[in-house]
Amino acid sequence: MENFRDYYEILGVEREDPIEEIKKVYRRLARQYHPDLNPGDKAAEEKFKDISEAYEILSDPKKRTEYDQYSRVWNQKGFKGQNPKGDRFSVWGNRSPNNQNDPKEDDYFRQFSDFESFVDQLLGRRQVKVTTTAPPPEPKKAASFDPFRPGTTKYTHTVVAPKPKNVEAQLTLPLERAYTGGRERIRLEDGRSLEVEMPPGMLSGQKVRLRGQGVAGGDLLLKITVAPHPYFFLEGFDVVSPLPVTPSEAVLGAVVEVPTLDGLVRITIPAGVTSGQRLRLAEKGFPDEEGVLGDQLVEIQIVVPKSISSRERELYEQLRQIENFKPRLSLPV
Repeated sequence: MENFRDYYEILGVEREDPIEEIKKVYRRLARQYHPDLNPGDKAAEEKFKDISEAYEILSDPKKRTEYDQYSRVWNQKGFKGQNPKGDRFSVWGNRSPNNQNDPKEDDYFRQFSDFESFVDQLLGRRQVKVTTTAPPPEPKKAASFDPFRPGTTKYTHTVVAPKPKNVEAQLTLPLERAYTGGRERIRLEDGRSLEVEMPPGMLSGQKVRLRGQGVAGGDLLLKITVAPHPYFFLEGFDVVSPLPVTPSEAVLGAVVEVPTLDGLVRITIPAGVTSGQRLRLAEKGFPDEEGVLGDQLVEIQIVVPKSISSRERELYEQLRQIENFKPRLSLPV
């Protein structure tokens, strides 16, 4: 039988090892040879396919038993169909009386033209249609009658290849991660875990295409959602942030520190600023399609203290006595 692969040797385990040991070894090898961790390495990709196929068979008790039965006879003399007349056991070569297979089992394995056909049938990768035609009746002659003579069997292998299909998945990012980009690990509904390199400046509604990660070689489309932030919020490619200031800072002006997605920066609050007024920090927003950065809009919020000291109250009383500003004179009624 051609192309036989020793799955125990591929995984580096013994035939007597329990399933728990096989799973442990497989997880270690899968991490070592996973294509996402070895980009562009064809040897690692082929190794990953081999260990995955080996694990799929050896981790299933029924498939493992059938594979073990097959592997005991695959290289026996006569396995490819030689059947010298008169020796009913010669299909599998010369054997001792203690090493005789069940003829029904022998006939089952003989239907496979090579090891690939056996594995395809075992893993359900192919549909095998078997059509058996009985030989024409022979004259009943006791001397030449052979009760173990096989019939004539024809096999048709039909490969059913699923069509590639694109699928979508949701990915929610914190605002900071959407801004900086970087590697993100995602878990899909089918149980797969992928590590994806995200570009910087992602916005809600954008999609990232991962080629070949969909169904049957289709693409996976990640639809991005940027989670709400407790301080920053987006207006297009601009980042808006509130900035609380005291009444004295609003009247006299001040130099203060403002949080941005890149860290703290110092800005000058002009004297006489009003509540709701916006100050612009250039190129502190998100990049657009051409890589041009938006701005950060700092929105002034004049905040009045809820409690003050006796000294502050005294000074506010003096200020009220001398101030000339009359804000309600401009009321339209």
